[in-house]
Amino acid sequence: MDLTILFSPLDESVYHDISSAGAFFKSISCFGEKMPDYQSADIAIFGIGEGRGHDANAATASGPDAIRRKLYRLRRGTGRYAVADLGNLKPGHDLDETYTRISEVCRILLENNTLPVLLGGSHDLDYGQYRGYEDMEKLISLLSIDATIDLDDNKAAPPAASHTHRILLHEPNYLFSYTHLAHQSYLVDPGAAAVLEKLYFDAYRVGQLRTNMADMEPAIRNADMLSFDITAIRSADAPGNAMAQPFGLTGEEACQICWYAGMNEKLSSAGFYEYNPALDDAHGKTASVIATMIWYFIEGFYNRKNDRNFRGNDFLKYTVSMPVEPEILTFYKSKFTERWWMEIPVHGRTDRLGRNSIVPCTYQDYQMATKGEVPARYITALSRLI
Repeated sequence: MDLTILFSPLDESVYHDISSAGAFFKSISCFGEKMPDYQSADIAIFGIGEGRGHDANAATASGPDAIRRKLYRLRRGTGRYAVADLGNLKPGHDLDETYTRISEVCRILLENNTLPVLLGGSHDLDYGQYRGYEDMEKLISLLSIDATIDLDDNKAAPPAASHTHRILLHEPNYLFSYTHLAHQSYLVDPGAAAVLEKLYFDAYRVGQLRTNMADMEPAIRNADMLSFDITAIRSADAPGNAMAQPFGLTGEEACQICWYAGMNEKLSSAGFYEYNPALDDAHGKTASVIATMIWYFIEGFYNRKNDRNFRGNDFLKYTVSMPVEPEILTFYKSKFTERWWMEIPVHGRTDRLGRNSIVPCTYQDYQMATKGEVPARYITALSRLI
């Protein structure tokens, strides 16, 4: 399929005054006169000028280019940089058509091993991002970062408040796990958190995340898809949003999450949503924060260690005898990154290398096992598999 028909080229005003050879813009290929070669790119950025999913924040439609103006002027990072910017996706005549166009673009990029980075647009656009995985014949782990949990099943609710509910009900169902980070309890219906708990999905309040960011890394490392609503970032750092809150993640914490996500070898798409330039300050503070988040995500991507071959010599294997079921817990530690994994033995379920399911964990999980306690992460992972 020729993607050119679905996209509008970048407006020259986004980059016309960038002269520094070290600028991010000078290291990537952009859709100007012709569509860049996305098939040989590691990462493909594209904007979605669509705000109909959230009337109160409809000016998100102009967000992608405002983010680019900040991102393009940053200095390029390390790595060989094979990054393409496909321009802005033309919205459909209605939201459903826009979702379909997003899913088609994501599907094509994923089939070419190119990681899509979506610049929204309202948060419901991640439904199209999720649908891009539909034909891949694999189960997907989704990581959503948002101050709220968008599970509203009221037909009158805007799509941006109900898109997670739509993902959970989507058929065919290929959602293996869902992890929600940085919600604020006073913004969330207790029933929504209860639904996630019943499904053995994880939800971490912003306070839990702040107390121990490193403990959140395994949850981020387990994701195939990242959906980041900038409402999760406090208004002092990201005022450009109709739902901006005085409390939330700091800009630095958001960048740390994006660094972890970029380093995740599993993660194959990322979307950034709900930026409203009309509500940003005069200096474009929110756009600068999001641009820096994307910069860290790309930097993390080019620092991936490909440490998922647990049969190699790059890992230390630890076995722990338990006083209760399971009799033995097996852990792996990377010699290079010092990251930990835990094996979940489930009869009849192995991956393509013949192993039992192996999930990310922390050193604290290993320490808990050595004391004879079964880690909560083990119990949750087992519940999803059986």
